[in-house]
Amino acid sequence: MPDLLLELLSEEIPARMQARAAEDLRKAVTDRLVEAGLVYEGAKAFVTPRRLTLAVHGVPVRQPDLREEKKGPRVGAPEAAVAGFLKASGLSLSEAKVQPDKKGDFYVAVIEKPGRAALDVIGEILPEVIKGFPWPKSMRWGAQSKDPRSLVWVRPLHSILATFGPETEEPDIVPFAVDGITAGNITRGHRFMAPEPFTVRRLADYLAKLDKAKVVPDAERRRSIILTEAKQLAFAQGLELVADEGLLAETAGLVEWPVVLMGSFDASFLQIPEEAIRATIRNNQKCFVLRDAAHAELVNKFLLVSNIEAEDGGDAIVAGNERVIRARLSDARFFYETDLKTRLEDRLPKFESIVFHEKLGTQAERIERIEGLAVKLAPLVGADAKKTKRAARLCKADLLTEMVGEFPELQGTMGKYYAEEQGEDEAVAHALEDHYRPKGPEDLVPSDPVSVAVALADKIDTLVGFWAIGEKPTGSKDPYALRRAALGVIRVVLGNKLRLRLRSLFVAHCHAIAGHHSKIAHRKSDELAEVDGLIDFFADRLKVQLREQGARHDLVDAVFALENQDDLVLIVRRVEALGEFLDSDDGKNLLAGYKRATNIIRIEEKKDGRQYTGAPQSKLYRQAEEKALAAAIDAAKSEAAQAVKKEDFTAAMRAMAKLRPHVDAFFDKVTVNVEDNALRENRLKLLNEIRVATRAVADFSKIEG
Repeated sequence: MPDLLLELLSEEIPARMQARAAEDLRKAVTDRLVEAGLVYEGAKAFVTPRRLTLAVHGVPVRQPDLREEKKGPRVGAPEAAVAGFLKASGLSLSEAKVQPDKKGDFYVAVIEKPGRAALDVIGEILPEVIKGFPWPKSMRWGAQSKDPRSLVWVRPLHSILATFGPETEEPDIVPFAVDGITAGNITRGHRFMAPEPFTVRRLADYLAKLDKAKVVPDAERRRSIILTEAKQLAFAQGLELVADEGLLAETAGLVEWPVVLMGSFDASFLQIPEEAIRATIRNNQKCFVLRDAAHAELVNKFLLVSNIEAEDGGDAIVAGNERVIRARLSDARFFYETDLKTRLEDRLPKFESIVFHEKLGTQAERIERIEGLAVKLAPLVGADAKKTKRAARLCKADLLTEMVGEFPELQGTMGKYYAEEQGEDEAVAHALEDHYRPKGPEDLVPSDPVSVAVALADKIDTLVGFWAIGEKPTGSKDPYALRRAALGVIRVVLGNKLRLRLRSLFVAHCHAIAGHHSKIAHRKSDELAEVDGLIDFFADRLKVQLREQGARHDLVDAVFALENQDDLVLIVRRVEALGEFLDSDDGKNLLAGYKRATNIIRIEEKKDGRQYTGAPQSKLYRQAEEKALAAAIDAAKSEAAQAVKKEDFTAAMRAMAKLRPHVDAFFDKVTVNVEDNALRENRLKLLNEIRVATRAVADFSKIEG
């Protein structure tokens, strides 16, 4: 079957837009093909800094023929109804068929629509896709830019290549034009090294000719070329590349023909902190830094990715980058040396005039809250209170430094360096950097107690504060990154196995915030409602975390449904024990018995308009199975309660498992809905005791299955 090849060659496609544009083009075209009945075999999109390409394999030559039957009015119906049906169907009365039905004879319009040639259909689809392409930013250009109906594109569109045909034949050019740009079979290679036009037939031909014309259309291949050449250049000099996936992807989006070159800078700049050097070289010149392979220390060399094979071997390109990097590193050194002249604590008064949030006060007030909470947390996490107080006091000070002003991503990191330079305790200095962690799902969590206390205080203050003023995440919107903050708290707590009662921490901090800010006046009930909402939010975040680790979300629900479940370590242990229990035969059978019991109770409570709670009366037990189940429930409750008190949740589950044979025997021998109302009520209350007993370990009603 034929293949479709489409290339849109423009002035530029910014690197940050490329991956999304390739996927948007693939989806837009293939969706429209399927809608038109042209079901294809496969599709792949390519993107470079200049061209957006799509290859669709195995497209049918034409659409399938369609046959549709439309049922009309009954024979003998009013003339107007019949006429309206015929007009809508495009038929005359003689062309309509009559079809018998149980209710009589009806007119039926049989409409047969022959399929169209795929080439013609594609010629209609592609201009519509191009004109409606969802660029996040776009422009008009040239004379037609005065017309608001003219084409908008990310940058001026130069040409369109569109061919369609089987591999064994000369393909056709798809017949269409967009704003004076007519589709053809011609494209161009590299802007500087191979700018002459050439013709293209199909994908294999296109890729081969682009390679000769110094263009690598596949972004993943460009990325691989850059990484391989960079590692080889580094290895040849006993160095190793400092990994940077983000920069690697960005540089692959900046070049069509990647050529990796090595440059150097004055070794005296190595006195600047490593992260500052890396940020300077990365942000300003999109270059990679290198380490000494033997000592893992940064060296005064860098790698750049050029877009051309220069006649001088790249000497002029390297020299140009070296000049810029020298100037930028000089600036960074000036920032660093200037920052060292002012101690961190001497910067704090400036925070009094900087608003953190209109309803939450200044940055100075926020620092005061973090300090107070960190000191409360210190004994709970095993941290030295004095060091914790000092670290919390200084944790945001580097936000006012020149270096962080230039490179915001270095917040915390520069604080650590400046703290070390002014002689702060090592735990204090490292807390200034580590309290921002974890910054993402792959980042490590802080482990030093001082860092842990400040990290938790920072995140909890953010969460409780924004929760208190009603700034909660909604849908995909989370402007204050509260989901990330909650996941950060969860990871820090679980990573360090901290036994914290979050509810009491949240309530106390909510009260502290309200007490300091008149704009947040809370009643006790409002405060508790907000905290409960925040606890529910944590439950949702914990579900995400545990689900990624393979746990079932319903088990988290079952544990969180119990009262006062805010100790994350215990919750995880309960979830793990519950999961293991439900994987066993005893667990599955007990769950089945629980579901059967609660279903009976729910049906009868709905029917009777009342609840069957409270202790059953032992004097009303008539059968041995009732007595045995009641005794087993009492024993299981007692044994499970003791096990839970010892935090031995596996033992608590084993205690529940002992109910299984007695539940089975009860349902096998005892009739619940008997005529004797007192006996019926007592048996329903006995079944309810199963529900009560299992809540010692989890709310089984939340468990699926």
